[in-house]
Amino acid sequence: MNQLKNEPIHDKRELEFAVFCIENIALALGVSPEKVYIALSENSDILNGYIVPCYDALHTQGKEYIVEDILALMEKRGVSV
Repeated sequence: MNQLKNEPIHDKRELEFAVFCIENIALALGVSPEKVYIALSENSDILNGYIVPCYDALHTQGKEYIVEDILALMEKRGVSV
């Protein structure tokens, strides 16, 4: 996969999608959304380097796919919660 550019959240749709991802990953892992946010934004660049830049493609997928995709990326990059 090509290196994606870090992008800030541009609008309400991207913000709502980021929150959706964080909340559903937290549910899947049984941890607080705050811990997931820290893992995706402060301990890695997954939020602004993957979730936001890939919003157009990711938001068209189902919840299970999105959660599994992000969890797989976290594992690949050694990001834990």
